[in-house]
Amino acid sequence: MSNPRDEGTGEDGSAPDSRRPAVIGLVVILALVVGAYFLVGALQRNSDLEDCLLSGRRNCGPIDTPAR
Repeated sequence: MSNPRDEGTGEDGSAPDSRRPAVIGLVVILALVVGAYFLVGALQRNSDLEDCLLSGRRNCGPIDTPAR
């Protein structure tokens, strides 16, 4: 007679492969890629501002103008 707990096991008695760790890993990698993208953008803007200031200019900050 078969035990109900043994129905999900393979021939060697091990549990079937789960995709949960792979999905969690993929989500972590995607979060790191998105975070790195925004970090690189912020560093690029900061670098452009520093380049402007180091060249001796004084009007390097972005100017916000109202939309018409």
